Amino acid sequence: MSAILTVMRAGPLSSIQDEGRFGMLLHGISASGPMDRAAFALAGQLSGGGSGGIEFTTAGLDIRLASGSCRVGFAGGDFVVRRNGMVQDWPGTVMLEAGDTLAVTPGSWGNYGYLRFDADIVAKPMMGSIATSSRAGLGGIEGRALRVGDVIELSGGGTGTVPVMPEQAEGPIRVIWGLHADSFPQELRQRFLDGTFTISPRLDRMGVRLDDVDGVFADARVLSLVSDAIVPGDIQILGDGTPIVLMRDHQPTGGYPRIATVVTVDLDRFAQLRPGTSVAFTPITLHHAHQLLRSRQR
Repeated sequence: MSAILTVMRAGPLSSIQDEGRFGMLLHGISASGPMDRAAFALAGQLSGGGSGGIEFTTAGLDIRLASGSCRVGFAGGDFVVRRNGMVQDWPGTVMLEAGDTLAVTPGSWGNYGYLRFDADIVAKPMMGSIATSSRAGLGGIEGRALRVGDVIELSGGGTGTVPVMPEQAEGPIRVIWGLHADSFPQELRQRFLDGTFTISPRLDRMGVRLDDVDGVFADARVLSLVSDAIVPGDIQILGDGTPIVLMRDHQPTGGYPRIATVVTVDLDRFAQLRPGTSVAFTPITLHHAHQLLRSRQR
């Protein structure tokens, strides 16, 4: 099976992703991959399991099938998808034939959505992955976001072995205390748990800044540290007291204290919170976080 897609419209953060390139952080390269891994997996299950996919944001995406045929699965936040102008169920799947168009526009919630196909996206692997890291200039098409006129080739067939991901939990975002939690007084750590934060408009694949509505860190004596390795979900407190949650394309090291880390099973849910949304955090133990992750991977 082969097919050719043409990008007719793409938001500034639309990109080709796969599961990510792991084990490269020691070389200064983050894993990248989908911001919402569960939604990416669901779109793959719906399509038939071809490798790779397209991640898009609330800016939306329009594609046209220039030749061939393919099945497309779509999932993620709440979006509206139209095949040749006709609204389809979301999440869901459709068959595209040559000349068909698929247009995606935002719905009521969520930042990221995914298109997966019943064939593999043809792209040159870089460090074992086709995931786009625009920061490092790796993967996808020339290591950049998609733009109008880009051509994407599909080849081969899906494996049909994409795992089914469980539904995400509700309530506060769960965290474990970070490497530098003890650098903050106990009273301030409690205010962090009791405080109100909102998602700032200043967000991208590298990180999400939080608006500190209650001024939890307004008077904090924030330390500047020797840079060391960081991971997705780390909550850094910048020198001006701004909390920032590091995401899939995070820098390899950081020199600000990390008060906590969002657990892996809640990072997808956090990524889908739109600007202006209130967010609260609740701590769990590392053992509990591992149990949750093992349960999700079954």
